[in-house]
Amino acid sequence: MCWRILPHALVALALTVGLAAPAHAAPTLAEIQAKVRFLEEEATTAAEGAQEAKVKLIALTRTLNGIKAKAAVQGETVSALQKSLGTIAIEQYKAGGLGQSLELLFSSNPTLYLSSAGALDAISRRKSAQLRKYEAAQQRLSATTLTVNDKLALVVAAEKRFKAQSAMAQEKLAQAEALLSKLTKAERERLAKLAAEEEDADQANSQAEARALSGVSGRAGVAIKYALKQIGDRYVFGSAGLLTWDCSGLTMRAFQAAGVSLPHSSAAQARLGKQVSLKDLKPGDLLFYGRPVSHVGMYIGGGKMVHAPRSGSRVKITTSGSLGSKPLVGARRF
Repeated sequence: MCWRILPHALVALALTVGLAAPAHAAPTLAEIQAKVRFLEEEATTAAEGAQEAKVKLIALTRTLNGIKAKAAVQGETVSALQKSLGTIAIEQYKAGGLGQSLELLFSSNPTLYLSSAGALDAISRRKSAQLRKYEAAQQRLSATTLTVNDKLALVVAAEKRFKAQSAMAQEKLAQAEALLSKLTKAERERLAKLAAEEEDADQANSQAEARALSGVSGRAGVAIKYALKQIGDRYVFGSAGLLTWDCSGLTMRAFQAAGVSLPHSSAAQARLGKQVSLKDLKPGDLLFYGRPVSHVGMYIGGGKMVHAPRSGSRVKITTSGSLGSKPLVGARRF
């Protein structure tokens, strides 16, 4: 009898122990570090989206201001034509009675009629020409006003996207901070030490690789030299030097040193220059990552690139393959 009851007791004990055990073990420091890094990378992606929106906003604002200036000039032209037409109408009104042409027709002086008729025709032609000019000017002003309204709507949309992407970047960093805040002081210090040691090692290796690189000529060589000098500088959203950088800020300034003007946005840079096959890369080519593009690095040869990776990291040399969840999607030459 006891042997029949014992299995049931063991099952009950096992169920009790199972129910008492926690459903999920607490995350390890390594898991928390990986989650923080993932959030930092997402923040970087959002920040590059903000940079693209900012570039579009600046371009649209510049275009809008140009169109507004054009509309102002056209408005002055319309006003001047209105004034001119008003003068002609007043002169006709002051004549009163019969129209001038009929008055001349019944004149007892044929010479006066013949000499004045030509002048009257000239006035009529002038009036007709002024009307045509006014109508055309008014149409141009109306079309320009519509364009202003269209561009203004685009500016508002670009500004809204810029603010949304910036807010998203800050939110991702806030989530990373919230994760870290749940750790003990000793655990946070341990993670910070590990991250610093990793960055220090990357910096030392990157500087050694930079010293070993052979010189590259032309614009590409100037751009590479500039970027390599920034190894060890911290990544900061929206920064383009001289002490901190984001990915597109680094490539923008590097090529600026070489006499090439690029926008401060990886997505915008990916639309410029000459498209290059990934199997035909040369040092100085820019490499673009993510769909849509949200990161850029500069190829230095040997399957390596120099770039500003993400928040919490520094400018360094790394392999040029895909970056985590961001695939390598293209290259451009300038």
